[in-house]
Amino acid sequence: MEDRFNFAPCGFLTLSEEGTILSANQTLLQLLGYELEQLMGENVNIILTVPARVFYQFYFVPIIKTGKPVEEMYFSLKSLDGVEIPVLINAVLRKGTREIDCVLVPMHKRNEYENELLIARKKAESALLEKRKANEKLEIALKELETKQAELMNLNEENQTFKTETKKELHLAKIIQEASLTSPIKNDFIQIESYYEASSDLSGDMFGVYQINPHQYGIIILDVMGHGISSSLITMSLQSVFQRLISKGVSPDFLMKELDNHLHGLFQNNEETWHYCTVIYLLINTFNQTVHYLNAGHPPALWQHNTYEQYELSSTCPPIGTFSNMNFDYETFNYEKGDRLLLYTDGVIDPYDSHYLSALLKRYPTVPLPVLKEKLLQLVEEQATYHQEDDKCFILIDLKDGVDVLNKGM
Repeated sequence: MEDRFNFAPCGFLTLSEEGTILSANQTLLQLLGYELEQLMGENVNIILTVPARVFYQFYFVPIIKTGKPVEEMYFSLKSLDGVEIPVLINAVLRKGTREIDCVLVPMHKRNEYENELLIARKKAESALLEKRKANEKLEIALKELETKQAELMNLNEENQTFKTETKKELHLAKIIQEASLTSPIKNDFIQIESYYEASSDLSGDMFGVYQINPHQYGIIILDVMGHGISSSLITMSLQSVFQRLISKGVSPDFLMKELDNHLHGLFQNNEETWHYCTVIYLLINTFNQTVHYLNAGHPPALWQHNTYEQYELSSTCPPIGTFSNMNFDYETFNYEKGDRLLLYTDGVIDPYDSHYLSALLKRYPTVPLPVLKEKLLQLVEEQATYHQEDDKCFILIDLKDGVDVLNKGM
């Protein structure tokens, strides 16, 4: 690499399309504390923090693959000794070679500028208190102050631009997240209604309802610890996994094991960025009228029999992401025509007030599902005293007599 690039006042990095590090200049190597031989041939994840890895996969890679340049994207690098280094990255896919050239500008200088401003101000005040002694030094300090103020203004303008662009990206991410939600299902065998509301731009809650074949349906609802950007990125990562697996009709224990492995692999047991996730999954067979369910630390779903007796589908194992190599066991029960199910996240209602939900189901056992959904939303609004800023999500399911429907069709 030419000296003008090798010792440039900013980091320079070349990646393959698969994320393999092909070259890095001395400025970046000194910043990270690595030797070139330690990075050559390694995946870029080696110098990225865990949130930055997720951001790299979901934002950086898609932009680059479209042939567009990446401009002033915020990333957090991780040095050899584990220090987090904030940078702005500009990148472009070089035509012909299909290599990605990246310029990385460290952001930690802003604090240094602010500290220097404070020092310059104190010098000026001290000179004024000493009856304007050493006028030459004061003039120099004032000039330094003006220079630093101008630099700070430029940094503020850059920061404001970054905030504006980030807000646009968050809005786009919210649209993408909401577009990934599945639609209600209504047929002769089953009816499913759902509700979803993010507490902020992005949500840590997610659900999915899938018709696997004419008589099998997969219903999942999950809640990643916390809410906002980090939780939503994890949620979207998990969503890509469960959508693929549920559509294949895998068993509940296999699905949960794969989600748990994905979560552990995402953070590689890094305690600082560790997140867990509560999940409940139902695999419904309308032909033999059975429900297989697995609850990983999630608030218990409610099953109301057509006789109005109610049962809780309680936890069968801890949340995913908590312990490695867990066993996942699922339960099975048979349902009858007129039975109902309610799945929800803890943002819907205080867990200690869950009796309000069971009372609502008993009070309106036969009303159409859309009407029951409105009744439930009204209850949620009335009881909104717990985690008012938490994400909210619930699913209502009406179970019908699939066997009778088949016989009538014959």
